Amino acid sequence: MGSNGNGNGKLKRIMLVEDSSLMRTVIKKIVESVDEFKVVAEAPNGKVALDLLPKANPDLIILDLEMPVMNGLDFLRNARLRTRAKVMVLSSVAQAGSGNALEARKLGAAAVLGKPSGAVSLDLEQKRGHHIVQIMKSLLRV
Repeated sequence: MGSNGNGNGKLKRIMLVEDSSLMRTVIKKIVESVDEFKVVAEAPNGKVALDLLPKANPDLIILDLEMPVMNGLDFLRNARLRTRAKVMVLSSVAQAGSGNALEARKLGAAAVLGKPSGAVSLDLEQKRGHHIVQIMKSLLRV
């Protein structure tokens, strides 16, 4: 048995879909703070993410909603037929109860979480890091 404690040694594959490279870095640090999680793909918008889906084969997609070219809601509409990955929306425009949050849920997002300080939330790890990890562990049964 490996030292990662999950027994089967299989890493959970995570895709980040976020237009801000700075936020991708912050989110990746949170994700990879857990031994069982590995970021296997990063995309700056929904269109690139759809193109990466077959090769990346993620278990979980962390999805922003506000992005150029193809936003998160359009990605969800298109991705449902292409992947069985769980989707966790992490967006400044998806505060609890908002129209975007409700629409994302309707389109199949398993969890919706608002960024604490706008589109570029450099305090994400301090304010929501633990919560994000708990949601991911719950969704992926880690």
